[in-house]
Amino acid sequence: MSRSEGSAAPVLVRLDDVSKRFPGVVAVSGVHLDVRAGEVHVLAGENGAGKSTLMKLVAQVEEPSSGTVEVDGRPVSYRGPAAARRLGISMVHQEFALAPDLSVAENLFIGHEPGSAGWISRSAEREQARALLKRVGLHVDPARPVGKLSTAQQQRVELAKALAVEAKLLILDEPTATLTEQETAELFGIVRELTAAGIGVLYISHRLDEIFEIGDRVTVLRDGEVVATRPVAELDESRLVALMVGRDVQNLYPRTYTDPGEVRLRVRGLSRGAAVRDVSFEVRAGEIVGMAGLVGAGRTELARSVFGAEPPDSGSVELDGRELKIRGPADAIAAGIGYLTESRKSDGLALQLGVDKNITLAKLPMMGGLIDLGAERRVAQRERDRLRIRVPNIGRPVQALSGGNQQKVVLARWLQTEAEVLLFDEPGRGMDVGAKSEMFGQLDALAVDGKAVVLISSYLPELLNMCDRILVLREGRITGELERAEFSEERIVALATGAREDQ
Repeated sequence: MSRSEGSAAPVLVRLDDVSKRFPGVVAVSGVHLDVRAGEVHVLAGENGAGKSTLMKLVAQVEEPSSGTVEVDGRPVSYRGPAAARRLGISMVHQEFALAPDLSVAENLFIGHEPGSAGWISRSAEREQARALLKRVGLHVDPARPVGKLSTAQQQRVELAKALAVEAKLLILDEPTATLTEQETAELFGIVRELTAAGIGVLYISHRLDEIFEIGDRVTVLRDGEVVATRPVAELDESRLVALMVGRDVQNLYPRTYTDPGEVRLRVRGLSRGAAVRDVSFEVRAGEIVGMAGLVGAGRTELARSVFGAEPPDSGSVELDGRELKIRGPADAIAAGIGYLTESRKSDGLALQLGVDKNITLAKLPMMGGLIDLGAERRVAQRERDRLRIRVPNIGRPVQALSGGNQQKVVLARWLQTEAEVLLFDEPGRGMDVGAKSEMFGQLDALAVDGKAVVLISSYLPELLNMCDRILVLREGRITGELERAEFSEERIVALATGAREDQ
């Protein structure tokens, strides 16, 4: 479907004056929205604007407090996600819902296995799985355990799983968050094939370039209300950002370039199995050094080794010329090293604890051998205000926050430790443009203050705009180092893939 043809396409799902209220919070209010066959309809807005809640209302993960939801022109009552899937609505969450120990085929058909008389036909399951996998461009054995697949392959399994229930509407929540540029391009190719077949897509992304590349229409939410619905072709980046945040964002990547000082962090000959192989690098005071590479190149494993989360087999780590003995994260934190993890939910947050407890987790305020609860509240309130974490009560469990606000909580933890070396692993993931600008402003402030900052990102604009130098990794080794004057996406991709730049 071309963008100009969207208005003639049938409406798959319509929300009429839909609201959702939680105790003390109105998540969405009076929303009018429709998604048409064959279009990519993007939901845009800041963290906490109501995008994820709205998706959950469409997928019947949540029940509306008021308003009407129509599917194929008929009002539907809340019956839960299984009922939504029977209506042809499938949602692919940002955090994959896959059983790693089950096979690909078993994951695709959980709850609706092919067979008869109570018996599951594994042969039919594998045959149908092959057809679905072919549709999403994934060529793997259906009998292979999902846990053995790469992140990008698991993403495609999630897409195939959604199509297994003959989806009419596919809901994608930050689907490219863990994908490389090439994998993102391949995903977009699949999305275009699906929309060409008449499937509608409701899509969340914080990456502006993605919205303009893949979107047909965009609905902007702010504070739970629809600000505007427009054809993407009628907008430019600055206008879209202004709609999202309600103000002009002057600089998405604020960076103050100064001459770097003495070496703060020195890593020599670090190795850990096949993931990290004889890696050496330095980061100077006031410097932001980027790490680029494909998924699986060893960037995260390198950061975790420096931090002691996965102690290296060999090599050394020095801070200000002093060799450190890091046996675990506690030693790294005590030495002045902080690590904002890539996987905030599994490694970065205590989801059941409050925002205040999570912020002070790495540096507890103590008095007389006990936690100073008053000081803890003051620290948490200060960091909440500084980073504009959207939470009415700092004691609220962090699992109740949006993904971007959860990321801010992890960032707040390391800012308040006053660490001398900060390792940021995909810090912009799941953050809206306003929050991302503020967060990168904090990284810039750390560098100006003389800290040594390492920035790992799969999103090249972040590295190209924020870094003084970029190290490129492939298969556990550093394959190149680029100074600012040498920066280009083509050079980074060539070093990351081993391809020649003139090909």
